Amino acid sequence: MRILLVGAGGVGTAITRVAARRDFFEHLVVADRDPARADRAVAGTGGGDPRFTAATVDATDRRAVGELLRAHRCDVLLNATDPRFVMPLFEAALDGRAHYLDMAMSLSSPHPTSPWSECGVKLGDAQFARHADWRQAGLLALVGMGVEPGLSDVFARYASDELFDTVDEIAVRDGADLRIDGYTFAPTFSIWTTIEECLNPPVVWERDRGWFTTEPFSEPEVFDFPEGIGPVECVNVEHEEVLLVPRRLDARRVTFKYGLGAEFTDVLRTLHTLGLDRTDPVEVTAAGGGTARVSPRDVVAACLPDPALLGDRMRGRTCAGTRVTGLRDGRRREVYLYHVVDNAWSMREYGSQAVLWQTAINPVVALELLAHGVWSGSGVLGPEAFPPIPFLDLLGEYGSPWAMREDVPAAG
Repeated sequence: MRILLVGAGGVGTAITRVAARRDFFEHLVVADRDPARADRAVAGTGGGDPRFTAATVDATDRRAVGELLRAHRCDVLLNATDPRFVMPLFEAALDGRAHYLDMAMSLSSPHPTSPWSECGVKLGDAQFARHADWRQAGLLALVGMGVEPGLSDVFARYASDELFDTVDEIAVRDGADLRIDGYTFAPTFSIWTTIEECLNPPVVWERDRGWFTTEPFSEPEVFDFPEGIGPVECVNVEHEEVLLVPRRLDARRVTFKYGLGAEFTDVLRTLHTLGLDRTDPVEVTAAGGGTARVSPRDVVAACLPDPALLGDRMRGRTCAGTRVTGLRDGRRREVYLYHVVDNAWSMREYGSQAVLWQTAINPVVALELLAHGVWSGSGVLGPEAFPPIPFLDLLGEYGSPWAMREDVPAAG
């Protein structure tokens, strides 16, 4: 397998460090619009590994990406950029006759008149509209193959296949007890993506209603996370699992809630109130006179610390998981399948902070399964379309096993 990795930020760099310890691929090209970032990512694998090459490319330039695929004879494009660049890279892979993986799907847009109750353009709609073209080409576009979405979808498929006869709710719940020394506000993941998913209308799926939306940060609940993290208030945010899982798995309801915390939520609300979450450029006075057009959200991102550089200041653990409720042998059952990463461990072992590393390991596991033919398919598919046990077994082989908690179902 020959891989083109586009994006050498925090997740992309972590991907190279995970992949460097595996032998399933022949070559991996690390490409970024900033050549220095690509060079650093390659150097971070330990140096001297001839399987890694750095390259420069603009993710919005389909032609240039296609030329890079052909020049290095890559048969897979792995997208580690933010969601703005999903569609040009997705299309470039199809143009270049390469398989495709990403960790976040094509962007949504709210319903023009009823954003807090009805869906407009949903996450991934633009990609699923091309399913027939990918299938006709005999190529696979594996979308949403990070940790959430990604591992959370694998958990949902495993529970549906192995643990339940009928499923009531598939509820993805994400929480952490991470602290960052020296900062009052410092996101552990891309602020661009965080704003996008947290301030867009959250999506919920119900069997009798289909997909619908609610208000941001709605339906708060306190969820008790395992391994000492403890209770965290979680709220509805927009996320891909809700758009992916119901396409394949039978459940009465599918939800995603994120443990943001009151302070984080207040900052996001303030950014929205001030219009600083906007992506369309505004005109500002430039240094030295004249004007320039800049995106407010890009300015916010530029003012905040790079999440990839926060690992030495971070303390604590992050947990990604899927709670499933339903019936087994006529009895009610509730389980939480989860994956916890301690930041001290990921920094010591890989030099990558926990949130970015936890995202990065999953596409590498998926690529290894595809390389060996354990997973295969064509068209636009999510992680829940594939057999889960080989993935979960291989995750353990990578030294980062998952776990399951059997909970007592609520009465009623």
